[in-house]
Amino acid sequence: MSDTPTKDSNGTPLQDGDNVLLTKDLKVKGASVTLKRGTLIKNIRLTDNPQEIECNAEKVKGLVLKTCFLKKA
Repeated sequence: MSDTPTKDSNGTPLQDGDNVLLTKDLKVKGASVTLKRGTLIKNIRLTDNPQEIECNAEKVKGLVLKTCFLKKA
């Protein structure tokens, strides 16, 4: 883990296992799925990069999302 804390788009610190909401519709590369704004992502995992998290969404497993498109639920 890096020394910089992982924060959502509002500056709220995130931790492993948190739930987050998407703040923007996101197209998933390599899949014909669009994650809609307001989608709840459960049980996130922090990465070595404080600007990214790993998660599983409805139909997509092993996603990496940028924290600038998330807010803590």
